[in-house]
Amino acid sequence: MDFNDTPQEAEYRTKVRAWIDANIGEFRDVPDTMDRADFVARSKRWQTKKYEAGFTGITWPKAFGGQGLGPMNQIVFNQEESRFHAPTELFSIGLGMCIPTVFSHGSQALIDRYVAKALSGEEVWCQLFSEPVAGSDLAGIRTKAVKDGDDWVIDGQKVWTTNAHLSDFGIIVCRTDPSKPKHKGLTMFIVDMHAPGVEARPLKQMSGGSDFNEVFFTGVRVADSHRVGAEGDGWKVALTTLMNERLAVGGKPRHAPGYATLLDMAKRVQRDDGAAIEAADVRQRIAATYIADEGIKLTQMRALSALSKGEMPGPESSIAKVVVAKTMQDMAAFALDLSESGGFVTGAETDPDVARLQGSYLWSAGLRIAGGTDEILRNIIAERVLGLPGDLRPDKDLPFNAAA
Repeated sequence: MDFNDTPQEAEYRTKVRAWIDANIGEFRDVPDTMDRADFVARSKRWQTKKYEAGFTGITWPKAFGGQGLGPMNQIVFNQEESRFHAPTELFSIGLGMCIPTVFSHGSQALIDRYVAKALSGEEVWCQLFSEPVAGSDLAGIRTKAVKDGDDWVIDGQKVWTTNAHLSDFGIIVCRTDPSKPKHKGLTMFIVDMHAPGVEARPLKQMSGGSDFNEVFFTGVRVADSHRVGAEGDGWKVALTTLMNERLAVGGKPRHAPGYATLLDMAKRVQRDDGAAIEAADVRQRIAATYIADEGIKLTQMRALSALSKGEMPGPESSIAKVVVAKTMQDMAAFALDLSESGGFVTGAETDPDVARLQGSYLWSAGLRIAGGTDEILRNIIAERVLGLPGDLRPDKDLPFNAAA
């Protein structure tokens, strides 16, 4: 494992750092409480700036509007950008999951129409996969698309769709042939989120935010030219999206607190018998968090080292995804306990560290579901990494309308 930049990576880092330092300005430390319209506008301006400077689609082929550089270039840029709370979240799903699926499986006409506008920040995308009865078992979706001439008519419901209410387009997986087994009768489409019959309803989260949505489709017409991949190949196409999603959520969130936050808090919190850091149980919990934090970092470094050498990383991302979410949840819960009644305080007077920990605690539960639940990922690791026998799947080869 090599923790150092190569000469080429160091040169690129210097270039990136200079550009970000010169341009971050108003985009630095964008507050989570910013008005939605202002947040969208600021996010789009930052994305456009990066696009014009050649810092978007860094690893994408030049034929698709990318820079044609290696994965370490993207990692270097992300590391430097993460020094600031820049508004990047609005485009993470579109550019990290949706558009790579479009240019991997879509027609040239779709690539020409959508890729550049997504890269430049002009259009925002969402991913329409999960349904009320099809989350972990994604192939069990019931939203249907029925062929009608040169169009498809979509009816159904999706849920937990991040930023659907802010998106212009989305990729949607629908059931197009219920007589086939559940993995075989699916097809993916691009849907206009402003089309008649599309209704996005934001869901109020316990954190106070409304990032997720339930989305209803009633007689929504989509041209067959907006099909992504062949009819019936929706599962195969969706796997491209899922692999990108699990890679994206497998790392520790850029703004998540770590053991250093715990250590600082333990030094400041006073108990009846002195500073909390003096207590053996507190030091033990901080040490355990440090070990988990460093383990995650080193596991991710293994993947980065492989990428730097032009190799494909192993199962590190799947393993990290399982560990990261639980570590975040445990660490934040302990820190809020350490804060005693202060851990419940919210509002303008809240300690910034406590506010971040509250956010991490509330979000970590969702992180254990996003991109595959802990249970699903443990099954993947067991079957595909350890070679253990697979789960029984009695409905695997049954027609969907017979098994449903």
